[in-house]
This record gives sequence, C-alpha cells and structure tokens, in this order.
Amino acid sequence: MARMVPRGRAEAHRAATPLELFFDLCFVVAVAQAGRQLVHALAEGHPGHGIPGYLMLYFAIWWAWVNFSWFSSAYDTDDALYRVVTLVQMAGVLILAAGVPRAFDGDFAVVWFGYLVMRLALVAQWLRAAHGSSGPERATALRYAAGVSLCQVGWLAVLLSPGGVRPWVFLVLAVAEMAVPTLAERGHQTSWHPHHIAERYGLFVIIMLGETVSAATVAVQSAVDEQEELAGLLPIAAGGLLLIFAAYWIYFAVPIHLHLASNRQAFLWGYGHYLVFGSAAAIGAGIEVAVEQEVGEAHVSLFAASACVTVPGALFMFTVWLIHSRHQKRGVAQQLVLPVSAVLVLACTFAGHAAVLLTGLVASATVAVGASLTARQGQALES
Repeated sequence: MARMVPRGRAEAHRAATPLELFFDLCFVVAVAQAGRQLVHALAEGHPGHGIPGYLMLYFAIWWAWVNFSWFSSAYDTDDALYRVVTLVQMAGVLILAAGVPRAFDGDFAVVWFGYLVMRLALVAQWLRAAHGSSGPERATALRYAAGVSLCQVGWLAVLLSPGGVRPWVFLVLAVAEMAVPTLAERGHQTSWHPHHIAERYGLFVIIMLGETVSAATVAVQSAVDEQEELAGLLPIAAGGLLLIFAAYWIYFAVPIHLHLASNRQAFLWGYGHYLVFGSAAAIGAGIEVAVEQEVGEAHVSLFAASACVTVPGALFMFTVWLIHSRHQKRGVAQQLVLPVSAVLVLACTFAGHAAVLLTGLVASATVAVGASLTARQGQALES
C-alpha cells in the first residue's frame, strides 16, 4: 500500500480529477430528492415543515461533499485503495439520497446510516493519511478522524430526539461539525490547494444550476402536457431561464482563488457556500412551485408562489456578493450592484403573474450593469 502524502499547495495545473467529478454526480441524486420534497411541501402550503426539513437535509448533503472535497484537495493519491474508499463514500451518498423522503416525514434512520457509511470511509482516509505522516501533520489527521467519529455518534441524538426539538439538536451538531476543521488544523494546516478548491466549488455551483434547469424543464413539460394554454407558462419559463443564466454569470464574473490565502479566509468562504448552493438549488424548486400555481395544481397564493422564486434568487445574489464577489469589486458602485439587485428581486414578489419574468429581467440587468462598470474600470486603468 502506497503512503498517502499531502499534495503541494503551490502545485501547478492542479485541477479536478475524473473521480471527483464522478463523485459529484452522486450528489445530483441527493439534491434532486431534497428539491422534490421541498416543492411538494411548498406547493401544499406547508413552508413551516418544508423549509426547515430542506435546510437540515441540504446541510447533510453539502457537508458530506465538503468533507470529501477538502480532503481530496490535500491528499488525493488516486491509487486503487483511494478509489475503492471513495466508491464506498459514493454508496453512502446514494443511501442518504434514498432516505431523503423518509427524513422529510421525520424518519432520519436511512439518512443516518448513509452518513455512517460515508463517515467510516472518510475516517479511514484520515487514518491512512496519519499512517503516512509524522509530527504535526499526523496529529492534524488524527484530530480529524476523532472529530468526525465523535460527530457521527452525536448524530444519534437526532434519531432519538422528539420532533419539536430535533431542529435545535440538528443545529448544535451542525455547529460541532463545522468546528472540527478549525480545531483539527489549529496546529498544522492541511495542504489544500486554493485553485483546486475554487474550481471544485465552481463546478458544484454548475451542478446546482443544472439541477435547477432540469427541475424547471420537468415542471414546464408536465404543465404543457396537460394544458393547451401556454400564455401563463412562457413568462415563468423565460424568467426562470434568465435568472439561472444570470446566476451563473454573477458567480463566475470574478476569480476567487487568490483570496483563499489562509484557513480563516478559505473556511469562511467555504462555509458561506451552504447558502450559495442551497439557494441555487432552491431556485429550481421555486420555479416548479410557480408553474404548479399557474396551472392550478399548487395550494398556495400567487404571492407565495412568487416568493418561492424571488427569495432564493435574492439570497443567492446577496450571499455571492458577501462571501465571493465583494473581494474583487472596486468602488462603491460595483459594491452596491448585487445588494441593490437582491432588494429589487425581493420587490418583484409583488408583481403578480409577472413576478418570475421580472425577476429574470432584473437579474439580467444586474449582469449588464456589472459588466459595464467593470469595462469602465478597465478603460480608466488603461488611460
């Protein structure tokens, strides 16, 4: 068995591997399951049940992906044993995805077991990393293995807690999970690669937006199959498409890897992506709800259906600005574009049947204004 040694942080041409991309595809299934349950809850007029359930399950999906991505950025040996253990983690993701519908009904047993499979594999990876190292590096790997193991045992409390207190127990354990990297790397930082991490997060944003496109397409197709009148659906489809394209443009408008110079900067940026990923995926669920409301299949008001699109859209814009874009923006005008646009998107909630289309137009205008300001800044620097 080959020793698992850390990759170099300054390694040139570090890019996502085919195994990492294959791993990401498994999460498409889990995200789709969580989104489907969110759509059902919102369309039935049960946001108090659907939104907390979605936030908890999306955290489980997101955190499993985070664990793998940061480890692989530092210790990707890509040998036979590494690939086999990664395949075990992928099996755990699929088990988790299969348990999502039950978890929305309060039964987290299957999700917990899927997480157990993933975490046992992850702990094995950290123990292998510890075996191949010494000194502070070995201590960091062992702290990771211990922290992940303790948190996994702690998740039993979610299974045993009554429904009313379960979200609070979940919140405590989520905070404990996110504390593990900070505590584990206090004495020695793992050699995660800034450019690789930025690329991995960007690829996952594309997956989330792709899932949104898929969900919106299925919703419109189902409506078209049952309805002869398309006048109400076309604005929703057009607005949704404009919003998704704008979300892509906004996220990838600036490079971020140069900002990820330390654990503090990188962890804050990485943790903030819980809202970026979750809101990107929720946009698709919101478009589905808007379509169902338009054709009379959702038991919610037009205002509520519109909010299912505008709220995650605004959250995506503001969060991308807060943790991502603002580090590369220069001047008050550039800094204000996304926060102001987020407020305008929320205001679109009151636009009735034109809400989704108007949201897409605001998002498109955001891209145009941002690109114009960037071009002017470039011209000013050249002159």
